[in-house]
Amino acid sequence: MTYQKLLEEINFPNGGKSPSAIVMAPMEAKGANLDGSVSQADLDYFSIRTKVAGLIITGAMNVNMIGRGFKGQIGIFDDKFIPGLKELAQTIKKDGSKAIAQLYHAGREADITQNGGVAAAPTEMEFPFLNHRPRELSASEIEETIKDFGRAAKRAIDAGFDGVEIHGANHYLLQQFFSSYSNHRTDKWGGSLANRMNFPLAVAKEVCRVVDEYAPEGFIVGYRISPDEIHEETIGYTVDDSMQLVDALLKQNKLDYIHISLFTHYDAKPDGHDDSYAALANKVIKGRAKLIIVSGVSTADDALDALNEADLVAIGRAALVEPAFTQKIKDGKTDTILTKVENLEELNWPDDLIEWYRAENSPLPPIEGI
Repeated sequence: MTYQKLLEEINFPNGGKSPSAIVMAPMEAKGANLDGSVSQADLDYFSIRTKVAGLIITGAMNVNMIGRGFKGQIGIFDDKFIPGLKELAQTIKKDGSKAIAQLYHAGREADITQNGGVAAAPTEMEFPFLNHRPRELSASEIEETIKDFGRAAKRAIDAGFDGVEIHGANHYLLQQFFSSYSNHRTDKWGGSLANRMNFPLAVAKEVCRVVDEYAPEGFIVGYRISPDEIHEETIGYTVDDSMQLVDALLKQNKLDYIHISLFTHYDAKPDGHDDSYAALANKVIKGRAKLIIVSGVSTADDALDALNEADLVAIGRAALVEPAFTQKIKDGKTDTILTKVENLEELNWPDDLIEWYRAENSPLPPIEGI
């Protein structure tokens, strides 16, 4: 079988390039220093993954302190972090891969032990899966948070990253604003579907404004989205709703890619649809941006098959287990790609990441060998 399609250079709409169609999905490594600065553990983790993919996306970086979601999370909310971020970008890029910084705010999902005991959300309300009650963001705080995303993008540019990904998925703040489940506001930031789009659209607009003003030519901007939100009988939004947001994002901004976050399989179909999530997205994108799909990719064959759905395929657990994923495809050694942990010490996982996977009630999907 030929895997050449996986190794072909990808040209993004606004001049950026990826050396291959394989992407390392954004994942929390939980290795940062207590203040959010890049640690040696972070550098060690990425230093052996420089050949894992053509596009390497960092784990989520919080754009302000109240948006911090995890202990060990890399921060991008202060200029003091730029030297460490610069070293991180250089480490990721040393073998030719492109370094993408993921920008995010945890919203209600913030770890209140890490950010002064407070979490903020579109609406103050109880959530059955949280042990705290987040407070409601004021209108002025919303405007400041939008600026925080722009300031974070500027820091990523100054640190030498090749692009940024706006994290609008996985139940974090941008998704919380888009969801009717978590957004009960009555001002311009909530209510109708159009109003619930306003915050993610404003964040994307501000990030793109900063990129247009400060970034070098070919700087990549992507947006990650969960294609629907269903809490048992409660629907936050449908795939039809999310595709309206994707269309609005692409009409307003010069985005290079849309990254669909799935937890099932890369060719999964939403209920009531004959097409896969990716196929539905492609019908909306219409060539205006590239599409990245993720979930269920462990082998080169999986990755190749996923390109029937999207322009690029992201690997998550595979990147944790096999740091040389793309290099082994290049070398014709696909039969040696590891799909389980054989020697954990060689994988440079930070200690807290190991503990997270081994925890009795870990929310993470299991990896054989941990």
